[in-house]
Amino acid sequence: MAEVIGVRFKEVGKVYYFDPEKRKLNIGDKVIVETARGVECGTVAIKNKTVNDENIVHPLKKIIRKASEEDLKHIEDNKKKQKKAFSICTKKIAEHGLQMKLVDVEYTFDNNKILFYFTSDGRVDFRALVKELASIFRTRIELRQIGVRDEAKMLGGIGVCGRPLCCNSYLGEFQPVSIKMAKEQGLSLSPVKISGTCGRLMCCLKYEQDAYTELLKSIPKVGAIVGTPNGDGVVIEANPISKILKVKLNKSPDAAPATFKSSEVKLIKDAQIKVDKKELEALKKLE
Repeated sequence: MAEVIGVRFKEVGKVYYFDPEKRKLNIGDKVIVETARGVECGTVAIKNKTVNDENIVHPLKKIIRKASEEDLKHIEDNKKKQKKAFSICTKKIAEHGLQMKLVDVEYTFDNNKILFYFTSDGRVDFRALVKELASIFRTRIELRQIGVRDEAKMLGGIGVCGRPLCCNSYLGEFQPVSIKMAKEQGLSLSPVKISGTCGRLMCCLKYEQDAYTELLKSIPKVGAIVGTPNGDGVVIEANPISKILKVKLNKSPDAAPATFKSSEVKLIKDAQIKVDKKELEALKKLE
């Protein structure tokens, strides 16, 4: 067991544990800590608490100090430098004719490194760009390629629901989402319907998946063979929330499907919800 505090380095970023060195800190306090990439300033997201050793990445680094007024001023100065560096880098990317989009610039707290985050459809040879940036800023330069999800998290925006993007407003880490989730939830597999601002599957598919997984255990799935008061048939549509089924009856295959409550039918042979190869190929880029 060890006493820790949780520190976040971005407004909606991953939380890392640090040794508080017997200091009592509150959520929102700014602290100076040493990280793998140098000295950084972070915000306390979890106040002092005790956790099991298996939940800690050892060795547990200690906080250096609580941020002072001078430290906070230094952070504001770095933000101004970041805007200038963004402008310079954007200009240099154009001069070098590189197929890349600059997304964000970040100075480390100790100014020992500047990180330039960018997106690109493929690999980019930016060695000449790094050399020129290093000669301009006279410090270590790192260009880091990120994905479109990370770009949306950094830049923010409004989702189709009309609310700020989840990844930018509160999601610390991305959760895996899949085409199968959309199919199990009965959603249209149109890319427009299930993709977010970033062009990938919406993160919110994950939110209700556990509930749908449980609900689907209680009703026959699409493709299941069932017995109904009007005879046997095949389920062609199933609503796990209302528990209403649409069944194509064997005795009248050309007729409109009959509607039943799941409690009115008897399961003869259940089916599995699968994404066929054609669907998966068409939507592969969304995952």
